[in-house]
Amino acid sequence: MAAVCQVTGAVPGFGHNVSHSHRRTKRRFDPNVQKKTYFVPSLGRKVTLNVSAKGIKVIDARGIDKVVADLQAKGVKL
Repeated sequence: MAAVCQVTGAVPGFGHNVSHSHRRTKRRFDPNVQKKTYFVPSLGRKVTLNVSAKGIKVIDARGIDKVVADLQAKGVKL
């Protein structure tokens, strides 16, 4: 599963692990992406989304209908 949130668009950040001796090695900061299934009343069916923890909060605040409508306006296939 790709570490990209469908709601917020959160993508991995990149940086370095820094050891005690200050040697730097590449690392990746992945967002907390989870696969969640929601029932969407306007569509009359369930929709599975890859959402981050912040995306789940956005859905709770705005409502699944508005979020799905915005995704469909962007052209995301659900």
